[in-house]
Amino acid sequence: MTLPRGLARLWPRRLGTQMMLVMALALLMAQAVSALLLWRAEMERQHDITSHQIAFRLVASAHLPMRAEPGGPQPDHPDAGWGHGGPPPPSLLHPGALPMLGPVPENFDHGPLARPQAAFAPIPGDIEVPSAEKAIRAILAEQAVPVAAFHIYRRDPAHDPDFQRRLATRNAIYHGHPFPRPDHVLVAALQVAPNGPWLVTHVGVPPNDPRLLATLIGQTLLIYVVLVAAMALIVRRISRPLAALTGRVNRFGAQGFAARDVVGQIQPAGPQDLRLLIEAHNAMERRIIALLDEKDVMLGAIGHDLKTPLTTLRVRIESVEDADERRRMAHTIDDIARSLDDMLSLARVGRPSDPIEVTELLSLVSSVVEEFEDLGAPVEMGDSGRVALPLRPTWLRRALRNLIGNAVRYGDSARVSVTREEIPATGRGVPQRWAVIRIDDVGPGIAAGDIDRMMEPFTRGEPSRNSETGGAGLGLTLARAIAEQHGGTLVLANRGDGPSGLTATLRLPIP
Repeated sequence: MTLPRGLARLWPRRLGTQMMLVMALALLMAQAVSALLLWRAEMERQHDITSHQIAFRLVASAHLPMRAEPGGPQPDHPDAGWGHGGPPPPSLLHPGALPMLGPVPENFDHGPLARPQAAFAPIPGDIEVPSAEKAIRAILAEQAVPVAAFHIYRRDPAHDPDFQRRLATRNAIYHGHPFPRPDHVLVAALQVAPNGPWLVTHVGVPPNDPRLLATLIGQTLLIYVVLVAAMALIVRRISRPLAALTGRVNRFGAQGFAARDVVGQIQPAGPQDLRLLIEAHNAMERRIIALLDEKDVMLGAIGHDLKTPLTTLRVRIESVEDADERRRMAHTIDDIARSLDDMLSLARVGRPSDPIEVTELLSLVSSVVEEFEDLGAPVEMGDSGRVALPLRPTWLRRALRNLIGNAVRYGDSARVSVTREEIPATGRGVPQRWAVIRIDDVGPGIAAGDIDRMMEPFTRGEPSRNSETGGAGLGLTLARAIAEQHGGTLVLANRGDGPSGLTATLRLPIP
């Protein structure tokens, strides 16, 4: 999956950081959903408490005989008659006297159950609450309470004189412990029979408990600390062995370890899967080093077994009387020796024995150009700049000799330049700096379809195998291998559409 460019710049590159970030985002989403569900459950709980409280008052009052006469005594008066003139049953007047309902909630209104009124009408500012009305109607239906009309409104406590009077009475009774101001008041009115009196009750709804939000935040922080700490330990056990394995592979590929470096192999660590991977890599590394050692022994034997007979032949041809024949034989022996040197060098290029040295590149290139100038070859230095970088001078000279020699042989002349290039950073990367060596000739160039093929071993631009027109076809292959040994590249490209010459570009990274 490819991330958008803006997100890709912010996205971390390391595995451990990515895992931690993904987990943190997933945990944040899970906690957000959990907090939403808990908040919704708490709101539903408050809604159910209030709905059942209102329904209880209405049900209890609806099952009592009542009379609501204008100007007559009201049922909540201590001396008033209830129903047919008798006092109201104590078990129905006070909610605390109904043991079958369990403990009374803290926010339960201990005032009258419901006040009978001859008429009821909302006041300005009242807001209907359909959800509460639906829930209370269902409870009334379950309790077999007839409903001719029912309304429930949300009202500002400051606009409800009845509730303010009862709240002041409570605060006077419980002086020193005043009741908190409710968030709003629910006013419910029930008419049991058409044209009958209304049962009206006022219930204060407390504000949302701030402790719930603090509980959710505390829970989230605790889960974050526990899970992130556990994930950090797991990521550390995975990332550290992976980083060590990556560094070992990079060093092995860049330096070509000798057999003595097997002692420095990384120790298996981390989970079982990583330990098995490290053990497999160590076994593969030992096998590769053994093969490289065998190859070096074989190449040394080949070089010794072939160069000794060639030296003997060079001595014996001195006894040949014909000077032309003797010269041709000596030239053939030299060609064989050069081809053998190229093959041995190509075989050893991935495992050099000479150390890396910080070298001034312009001086090195100029010394190679001077060698060709001393031989009378048409080679010149172009506009160049100084740059120092770590490299293997002997091998780079070998690559430059091959490239300049090809330019002189096939392109009539060579122009060499050394410059510095910097590629701007992309995303969160760092700029890439390169030392660039360009070798231009004025020859016919190479057909576009043959440029890649010319990099292969034993491939020549001139199809014949005549040693007078070229070598064994290993020069470009060896030069490319030396460039890659230094972490660089070798690119061949024609200049223009016609036979205007070829440019060999050798790029080396500057640390």
